[in-house]
Amino acid sequence: MGSSITNNYPQGQITHLEVEQATIFQPGSDQDWTYSHHQHVVFYRGKLYAIWSNGRVNEDDTGQRVMMSTSADFHHWSAPLPLLDSQDGEYGEWVYTAAGFHVHGEKLIAYIGQYEYKPEHLSDGVRNSKTDAGHIRTGLLAMATEDGEHWSEPVDLGLRIVPNHGPQRTSSGRLIISGNISYPYTEDPEGLSGWRATGIYAAELESEMVDDSEYIHVLPPKMGWPTMLCEGSFYQTDDGRLNMLLRSKERRLWLTTSDDDGASWSAPEPTLFPDSNTKFHFGRLPDGRFYYVGSPVPDGRRNPLVLSVSSDGISFDRHTVLCDAPCERKFEGMHKGGDYGYPHSMIHDGWLYVIFSVTKEQVHIVRVPIAAV
Repeated sequence: MGSSITNNYPQGQITHLEVEQATIFQPGSDQDWTYSHHQHVVFYRGKLYAIWSNGRVNEDDTGQRVMMSTSADFHHWSAPLPLLDSQDGEYGEWVYTAAGFHVHGEKLIAYIGQYEYKPEHLSDGVRNSKTDAGHIRTGLLAMATEDGEHWSEPVDLGLRIVPNHGPQRTSSGRLIISGNISYPYTEDPEGLSGWRATGIYAAELESEMVDDSEYIHVLPPKMGWPTMLCEGSFYQTDDGRLNMLLRSKERRLWLTTSDDDGASWSAPEPTLFPDSNTKFHFGRLPDGRFYYVGSPVPDGRRNPLVLSVSSDGISFDRHTVLCDAPCERKFEGMHKGGDYGYPHSMIHDGWLYVIFSVTKEQVHIVRVPIAAV
C-alpha cells in the first residue's frame, strides 16, 4: 500500500479557491525576535488560539520561546505574549519549540518541546554551528488552562521528544503524538500522563533514542535507511489502519503503518507522494474524505501551499492552491529558507483553517469553507 500512496500532483484537478487570510504576527523593524515557525492552531472557549516558536534571529537557537495569540473572529488577533518565555538552562538558555494543542472537556493543553546545547556548541551564548548537534536534556512539557487566561506551570511529561504535532485521537480514543521517529501513545484522555514509547527505531536503541532534530540524523545508518525520516503526520482509514507519513530528503514522503492502534509500527517505505522536503499535515473532512496540506512541488521553495483531497486515503487527486504569491524574507537568520512553512490545520464550524509561517518570520492563517473543498 505504501508505494501506491500518491498525490498525483499536478496531474489531478487543480483549482485556486479564494481564501480568507489574516496575519497573526510579523516582526517589527527593530530586527529583534525575527524568527517564527512551528505554529499550531486550536478552537477553545469561543476563540482561536495560536502558538509558535519565536527566536531572536536564528532557527532553534538559544532563548527561543513560545508565543501565543488569540482571536474571536479570525480576522483580528491579540498582541502576542509569551506562553513560555526564554529561560536559562544549565549552560545557556533553553530552546523551546511549540508542539501543538489538545482539548479535553474544559481543559486546553499546550505542548512544548525543549532542549539546550552543550557548552562546546555555544559561542557568546548562541549556537556556533549550522548543524543540529550538541543537544542535551531533550524533553516534552505540557501547560494547561481551564479558562484560556491562567496557565499552569510547565509539567515534564518524561518523554525525550520534540513532537511534530500535538496528540491526535484514534477511533478507540487513544492519543498518539506524531514525532519524527517515535510516536508515544496514552489512554489518558487529557494527554498528561501514562505515555508509552514506541516508534520505528529498533528496540535495542530505546535507551539512547532521543527524538529531536539531532538524533534523526544519527538513526538512519543504524537502521539501514537511505534517508533521514522525520516530522510525521497520520490519518486513520476505516479499516483501523494508521498511516503515518514522514518527511524525507528524497523529496517524497515515506510511510509507516500500524494495525494495532499505534502500539507498533511497520518498517518505513517510500511512497509516490512528492513534496518539497518540509513539514505537512493530514486530516479528515466531516464527509469522510482525507486531506493533506503541504508543499508538494519538490523544487518549489515551499511554494505553493496546497490542499489535496482523497476519497480513499491512497490517491490524493483533487488539489486546491491555498497560497502561491512569492514571498520576500525581510531579515537574516540561520536556516530561514522557503516561503510557506510547516502548516498545521484544524476543522471548526464549517471551515478548514490552515496556519503557517511565511519565510520563517511571519505567522499567517487562512480558512476556506469546507463546502468549497
